[in-house]
Amino acid sequence: MERPAWAPQGIDISVPSVSRIYDYYLGGSHNFEVDREAARKAMEFMPGLPKIMQANRAFMRRAVRFAVGEGVTQFLDIGSGIPTFGNVHEIAQAADPDARVVYVDHDPVAVAHSKAVLEGNDNAAVVAADLRRPPQILDSPEVRGLLDLSRPVGLLLVSVLHFLQDEDKPFQAVTELIEALAPGSLVVVCHASYAGIPLPQERVAGTVGVYKDIRNPLVMRTREEIARFFDGCDLVEPGLVPMGNWRPESSDGQEDPYASSGFAGVGRKA
Repeated sequence: MERPAWAPQGIDISVPSVSRIYDYYLGGSHNFEVDREAARKAMEFMPGLPKIMQANRAFMRRAVRFAVGEGVTQFLDIGSGIPTFGNVHEIAQAADPDARVVYVDHDPVAVAHSKAVLEGNDNAAVVAADLRRPPQILDSPEVRGLLDLSRPVGLLLVSVLHFLQDEDKPFQAVTELIEALAPGSLVVVCHASYAGIPLPQERVAGTVGVYKDIRNPLVMRTREEIARFFDGCDLVEPGLVPMGNWRPESSDGQEDPYASSGFAGVGRKA
């Protein structure tokens, strides 16, 4: 397999990556055939996967605009993935040019492209780090240099927590991150669940199996389990709800049924 010029040296382009699969669902071009093959297999069971990814990007943008409206102008986006249209810094800085954003991802392709996109933007940076190791993120020069943790921060955990298994201690990691933030900080979570997907669970399990086969298990948690990520925070209205129902921009009722898959919410640290 020929290595594209944009692919960082040292990565194994024969192994699928969840961030590159996500990029494919969104119509991006920074993915390999092995990623596209895995995505197509997953879509055999759930053809609405691209719509789900579009919907969680739309939720993220609504949440960022809400945060800026609440006076939160610095953001820590963990599991940010490969840059695509409508990134956090674009939304936040359109509302407040002084808004600051630090992206975090452990995929070398995502990090490399984030650096290229952010070149010349002094108020945004990217960190190569792992959500399972909060000190690696919080102690990074980028976070320490750009974010003032004594002031409220928007912590974005959008479509990343379902890639952490229980043995990865995801609840402990999120608690550690929240504890490092100032009161008034906002925690933005979007998480996969069997609930709301307009297909039988056994069909959805086929997609879950594809992610297990590529050694990136997808953990489908219940609403009650997802709510635990907000411990220490007060959920803002409308609470933890199906993704498409969190402060939708349109109320015409024409939303694709896949857009209400999984759960999304925003919590404010007390």
